[in-house]
Formats: sequence, structure tokens, C-alpha cells
Amino acid sequence: MVTDLCRLTLVYPPAAESALLGVLMSVEPPLPGFTTWRGAGHGFGFEGANHAEKVSGQVARGILTSIMARPSADQLLEAIREQTPIPHLAYWIEPVLAAGRLT
Repeated sequence: MVTDLCRLTLVYPPAAESALLGVLMSVEPPLPGFTTWRGAGHGFGFEGANHAEKVSGQVARGILTSIMARPSADQLLEAIREQTPIPHLAYWIEPVLAAGRLT
């Protein structure tokens, strides 16, 4: 049983998605895969929000998640820091107890 799996989640401004995906597609070894979707950030700290976002109380965000070995997550975060620093990028890493396909 592999015990060092984790889920890396990145939350970022949508305008940064192209640069972020460029880094993800170029890392070695390649990522096994990832999923992206759109979300909205709520709360305080609306630096850089446009007027409509300030009025509505939410900012548009892209969300990316991937399951990988923990050392790969650390390596990926370092590559992002070095290659394309993204203002307001948030991340978290969670342990994964099991992962696979049911096909």
C-alpha cells in the first residue's frame, strides 16, 4: 500500500491558468493527471478584485486538483514559485488514503 500519496489543490485567478498549466505540463516526471474547474472565492482580502466582484462579495477563481506522491507536490510548488509566480495563488496538501479506478 502506497502511503505517501497526497492531493494537491491550487486555487488561483483565472487569468493565471494558461501560465500555470504551462508549468504543470512541463514538469518531470509528468503529472499523472489533474482536474480543473471554476469557483468563487468568498471572504475578506479582495485585493485586485474588480468593482463587480467587490459588490457581489466574491472573486472568480480557478481550482486545480491532482493526486500524486508527496515529494512530487513539493517539487511542483517549487517549480511554480520559480517559473511563474502567481499573485493570490493558494494551495493545500491533504493525505490520500486510497486512490484508483473502478474499471
